[in-house]
Amino acid sequence: MSGAAATAAAIRAGTTTAAAATEAALEAIAARDGAINAFTEVTAVRARAEAAAVDAALAAGRDPGPLAGVPYAVKNLFDLEGITTLAGSAIQRGRPAATRDAFLVRRLRAAGAVCLGALNMDEYAYGFTTENSHHGPTRNPHDTARMAGGSSGGSAAAVAAGMVALSLGSDTNGSIRVPASLCGIFGLKPTYGRLSRTGSFLFAASFDHLGPFARDVADLALAYDALQGEDAEDHAQQWRAPEPVSQLLDAGTQGLRFAVAGGHFARNGHPECFGAVEAVARALGATATAELPLAAEGRAAAFLVTMAEGGNLHLPDLRTRPDDFDPMTRDRFLAGALLPAHWVQQAQRVRAAWRAAALRAFDDADVIIAPATPYAAPAIGQEMVEVDGQRIPVRPNLGVFTQPISCVGLPALVVPLAAPPGGLPIGVQLVAAPWQEATLFRVAAALERSGVAASPPVRS
Repeated sequence: MSGAAATAAAIRAGTTTAAAATEAALEAIAARDGAINAFTEVTAVRARAEAAAVDAALAAGRDPGPLAGVPYAVKNLFDLEGITTLAGSAIQRGRPAATRDAFLVRRLRAAGAVCLGALNMDEYAYGFTTENSHHGPTRNPHDTARMAGGSSGGSAAAVAAGMVALSLGSDTNGSIRVPASLCGIFGLKPTYGRLSRTGSFLFAASFDHLGPFARDVADLALAYDALQGEDAEDHAQQWRAPEPVSQLLDAGTQGLRFAVAGGHFARNGHPECFGAVEAVARALGATATAELPLAAEGRAAAFLVTMAEGGNLHLPDLRTRPDDFDPMTRDRFLAGALLPAHWVQQAQRVRAAWRAAALRAFDDADVIIAPATPYAAPAIGQEMVEVDGQRIPVRPNLGVFTQPISCVGLPALVVPLAAPPGGLPIGVQLVAAPWQEATLFRVAAALERSGVAASPPVRS
């Protein structure tokens, strides 16, 4: 599949149509998704209607938007009108269908994009692997015996497999960045509060972010530009004027200060994750180190707060329908519901101290370079992994480098290494101070131009 920018340009130029692009995407889903299991619902009727509207607008001389005819899909915690929002669960199946689209889905539709469906995820977004017991595991397009990551695994896999040009995911503790790294694509977790969350099924409201996936920086920028918009219904949104990053991709990195994350971020992983960081740091001329004290403590706080918020949210169903939860999530939700308030309050204090320490790091750096995942994609079903001479659980450790960042709401953009050590995809986090997404896009675009960052080819 062509990228978003190329598809929209061809449709606007009249060399193809939105209808043709939609049919090609539907054919790709039919051909590839049986092996990947990214989609939980394909909205073919809706997609064809939206494509026809784009083509009709062009025929009438109207501008259908910057994403004219671009196929995309969304994690199945985004509301799609007429469809029940499953959020990866079985419990939601009997509940009413959404009466309107999520805010970000409406933004993409207004930009001319065409929605092809809903995507697999960990139940209620609680996981890093998308090994969903209800819907089956999503498989990594680069090796179908391996994990796609999570909880937005279907969103990353659908883009990496070339079934759609763009997708939307959510990120509580790393759920955009982990699958972006394991699937070898670009993923953005914006600043907390930057993008509206109206019409999405939240996991832990004080942590949840929404954001896009794409196979290149220009496409990611087009999606991010389209997603920005003020939403009076989202009281957590910290509205700022739109920041059109697509216009800044050629600005380069001159004048920017870089540092490599040390301490917690310089251990807890395999050689391939640190090799990826070194490659990016070398390309950017980064020699300074940002020690980032309290990162490990911040991660511990993130575990407790998200458990407590998630357990509280699902307590009614935990009391009445415990056996209907995915076994992969049920015990963690139950544990969260039973956490002492004292522990949660202490975790919030640690979280605040970690945030203050993290923000101080940007006195000396504009962008901090950190690993995205501690290793490349593990095998589906793999329980344990050896790290730093110790055997530890695979699944929770996938978020070892992402949890501290989302815990305090910093923007982060994952870039896939063009030639990853060992051959399997792996990404690197570019992290900035709040509201500095434009800087992250400048740096990611420079890394892409230099050949250091790139998505692997789509496997047929």
